[in-house]
Amino acid sequence: MRVVLADDTTLMRAGIREILTANGHEVTRECEDATELVAVIDDLMRSDDAPDIVITDVRMPPGNTDDGLRAALELRSRYRDLPLLILSAYVVGPYVRELLSGPGADGGVGYLLKEKVGRITDFLRALDTVAAGGVVIDPEVVQHATGIGQQNGPLSRLTDREREVLMLMAEGRSNTEIAGDLYLSGAAVSKHVSNIFLKLGFSPDQDNRRVKAILAWFEHR
Repeated sequence: MRVVLADDTTLMRAGIREILTANGHEVTRECEDATELVAVIDDLMRSDDAPDIVITDVRMPPGNTDDGLRAALELRSRYRDLPLLILSAYVVGPYVRELLSGPGADGGVGYLLKEKVGRITDFLRALDTVAAGGVVIDPEVVQHATGIGQQNGPLSRLTDREREVLMLMAEGRSNTEIAGDLYLSGAAVSKHVSNIFLKLGFSPDQDNRRVKAILAWFEHR
């Protein structure tokens, strides 16, 4: 994949670049601040040289607060199909909800904690999932979000097991991986997933039901 990488820390950029290039990906541009990131993506889009995915930090210059996230939201509003993988040093639930409920948020979004980048297999799997239009949320962020839930609404219809399955879906797990994590048969997981879609109001003919279910999880937390 062709990747644009944005982080103000030289060492972090070097580490991520090394992981990516060692696994056959290409870092085409690197940015040190959020303003530069938006300008670079605009330039690439105008030249018909769009990246396959953007990886960006949250806390970046020029403001050194949530500039990276705001840049990601701005890019998402301009380029609906541009996959974004957000890296953060801490768990911030509202950031996730804003990103997932923002303009064009129908997949191709990831939110990972920086400390997990060292788990190379998980990081690369998340990269592939997001680039393919899926949603991947760090397990710690998922756990944080589940403690802020509403008592009513679509999620209240789910059983405890269905919530477990949906949480693992939010982490980017496939049905096969969920079956292994929960020690269930593939058929049992498929049934739980079907029940989740049904209870959340997604009909069989709807596209991206898996993504929509994950988005519903965060929109109703």
